[in-house]
Amino acid sequence: MSASSDRIESVTVSSVRLPLPTGISDAKVFTGRQRPMTEVAVLFAEVRTEAGLEGVGFGYSKRAGGPAQFAHAREVAPELVGEDPNDIGRLWTKLVWAGASVGRSGAATQALAAFDIALWDLKAKRAGLPLAKLLGAHRDSVRCYDTSGGFLHEGVERIKDNADRVLGSGVGGVKIKVGLPDSAEDLRRVAAVREHLGDGVPLMVDANQQWDRPTAMRVGRALEEFDLVWIEEPLDAYDVVGHADLARALTTAVASGEMLTSVAEHYELIRAGAVDVLQPDAPRVGGITQFLRLAALADHHHLQLAPHFAMEVHVHLAAAYPREPWVEHFDWLHPLFEERLEIRDGRMHLSDRPGLGVTLTDRARSWTTATSTATTPPS
Repeated sequence: MSASSDRIESVTVSSVRLPLPTGISDAKVFTGRQRPMTEVAVLFAEVRTEAGLEGVGFGYSKRAGGPAQFAHAREVAPELVGEDPNDIGRLWTKLVWAGASVGRSGAATQALAAFDIALWDLKAKRAGLPLAKLLGAHRDSVRCYDTSGGFLHEGVERIKDNADRVLGSGVGGVKIKVGLPDSAEDLRRVAAVREHLGDGVPLMVDANQQWDRPTAMRVGRALEEFDLVWIEEPLDAYDVVGHADLARALTTAVASGEMLTSVAEHYELIRAGAVDVLQPDAPRVGGITQFLRLAALADHHHLQLAPHFAMEVHVHLAAAYPREPWVEHFDWLHPLFEERLEIRDGRMHLSDRPGLGVTLTDRARSWTTATSTATTPPS
């Protein structure tokens, strides 16, 4: 069967509960807005064609939202059956209109991401290429930094040890969390980590939206002496004006975007000059199709790019970005996939495996809490 005549035969969606080894706390916990995170809800989509090809995609939700994503995905999955899997843009639009009454952002859009990523994985596999090569790579490796060892539930000495470990493994930079109710403690922690790392190691901080405007300005200026790569989410993610004022006032780059769930929301940041580093998350904005729209906008406005989380997807998308980007290293998703990305010399390297280059583990299958397969086109 030729590629042009192949059709989608079945679509399976699965909800997986990934347990974390320890409760994770960032500034949102210390300000009383959230509880420590103990698991990640992962939504997998497996798209199979009549020719026997398969694409795998995933999205996720932290704390709440996983069941909602699964419910919406299960409801719209039949819309893909019988379709040509090559027509990814058209199919994204079809899925959006299938769920038009629940909008084009939030949980509904995130549910579509798993399908969209699976379709791109399938297309790259059909071409026999890693996804980055299908998109048109600018590089075969991407700068990477670690976040998973820098959370606020860890003491400073443990964060130093974690930093030594990840840098020793080949990761190129370290991000630590700030945003405590006591800003002086934030500054002490950053000073201690910077002194430990030395001046040559890239260091980022992330306040997870917990500062108000005066605090962000005051602490942001105090942080200038530490030569940070960026200050992430200093304000509420939707405070475009506040971010723009901060970006103009500080020498240190301002980064944000991970919590936004549509191209339109990101565009407000871009249009206002509110960020120096854009941090879109492909699973949160609806998949690779939407991410590519954002990447084009970011490049047009001369922005740095540092995609959030989901490095198994984002290493490909970052490799296809014209300007030298960063990718966030997290080890949380390791139990879900058989393969590991190669990390050395401060960079995350593309593999020669086609598509995303990942397959699900038996453990991922065992953590499945719900599954649904669509095999008949909607009437």
